[in-house]
Amino acid sequence: MNSRVPEVISALVGLGKVDPDLDGVRIADGAEVTDSAVPDWLVVGFDGDPSGDFEAAQSVAEYVGLGTRREEQFTVTVAAIASRGDTDIQAARARAYEIGGRVVAWIEASPSLGLPELEAGVGATRLSQGQDSQGAQAVLLLTVTGRGWI
Repeated sequence: MNSRVPEVISALVGLGKVDPDLDGVRIADGAEVTDSAVPDWLVVGFDGDPSGDFEAAQSVAEYVGLGTRREEQFTVTVAAIASRGDTDIQAARARAYEIGGRVVAWIEASPSLGLPELEAGVGATRLSQGQDSQGAQAVLLLTVTGRGWI
């Protein structure tokens, strides 16, 4: 089965790994098993909820013209996670939006993500935040939406 989703995820991960504004942020391709104590994460293809369903992306494709090519519409979940060892939820929230803002900046600079016959944008965001004995945490979910030819 052909899909643009794997290359979109790889492109987003690659952009995160070379972005100097994300120095100190752990860039992950989906859920990771790690003992890392890094407080800030950008996770492509995962909503950051280890008790969730681990859905990374969705797509639908339709034949166009005489059926020789398909146009695929996709959504990829990206989580910008900021954790703190204190109760400053405002700082955690601001940091999550700062991390997520880098994804928006990449797409605004190159809606194709450097891939042929593709265009993407951030379609929706969702914020969750809370505090526990480990401190404050904010999770900003971004839905990267787009279409490409396969």
